[in-house]
Amino acid sequence: MNCFKKYFSSVSKKYKVKNHIVYYLFIAAFAVLTPLALTGNLKMLTCFFLEQAGYSILMAVSLSLVVGFLGELSLGHAGFISIGAIIGAFAQNKLYPALATSSPILALILTMAIGGIAAALFGFLIGLPALRLKGDYLAIVTLAFCLIVQTIFEQIPAFGGAIGIENNFRYNYKTFFLIILAVDFFSIVAINNFIRSKHGRAVTAIRDNEIAARAMGVNVSFNKVFVFVFSSFFAGIAGVLVASTNYTVAANQFTYNYSIDILVMVVLGGMGSTNGSILAAILVTYLNNKLNGLFSGNLAAIKNIVYALILILIVIYTNA
Repeated sequence: MNCFKKYFSSVSKKYKVKNHIVYYLFIAAFAVLTPLALTGNLKMLTCFFLEQAGYSILMAVSLSLVVGFLGELSLGHAGFISIGAIIGAFAQNKLYPALATSSPILALILTMAIGGIAAALFGFLIGLPALRLKGDYLAIVTLAFCLIVQTIFEQIPAFGGAIGIENNFRYNYKTFFLIILAVDFFSIVAINNFIRSKHGRAVTAIRDNEIAARAMGVNVSFNKVFVFVFSSFFAGIAGVLVASTNYTVAANQFTYNYSIDILVMVVLGGMGSTNGSILAAILVTYLNNKLNGLFSGNLAAIKNIVYALILILIVIYTNA
């Protein structure tokens, strides 16, 4: 009993509300949205927006690990997302299609594991040589990786070629956003725990001064590759969530511009801020949805101009 008392006493002393605000907000969102979803009081467009915001949060937070906390510029995040999405969709539709119908939650968990591990494996293969580079050179290599992944998937008939995987199993939009929020919650808990661990502190030390970190005994190569793989794993899971909200999953959905959109979320939220990335992901998703509704047809090009102007104004306002 004394051991438990000492443990909880130590935890209570170290506990800070500001470090757990995001968890309380997620719990509050569940408390409000769950009864609305189960009673069918949410509009279809609202459910779609919550799905998009949900997987965008995971994309932004996972990229923030590399860009914000490690301090390396990566433009290939869409490549890892597409790996998780396409390989996950292939596994779910070809390897165990009956399981998705009989036990969708189990099928989703299995698919997320497959998609996440596949993306992490490619993250290791790319990160091991690429992270020896810095700055613009690393950005170019990761961008090339994104383009290569897209081209390869489009040339493989098993993945549907340029058309993609059609008739993909689509989860019920009325409640699937709750599952996405649950995945976000546990993913953010894992990421925050990593950031506050000794390995996370080593990563931020590398970002601040790599030479000093190496001099203090930090294994720079190991930590860089580990963060890259860790980020890729969650990007793969985000890809599975994207695939689970679409009837067709194709490689041309995850282009260079997709990586830029996620990078915008990270930059707007503040470099090295998990909470900021979450808020920016919701804001950017909301802006895209609103602008898509306002400008369509011949006016679609204006959407990009308005979107760019809004981002410029936000950056100017939050330039500190």
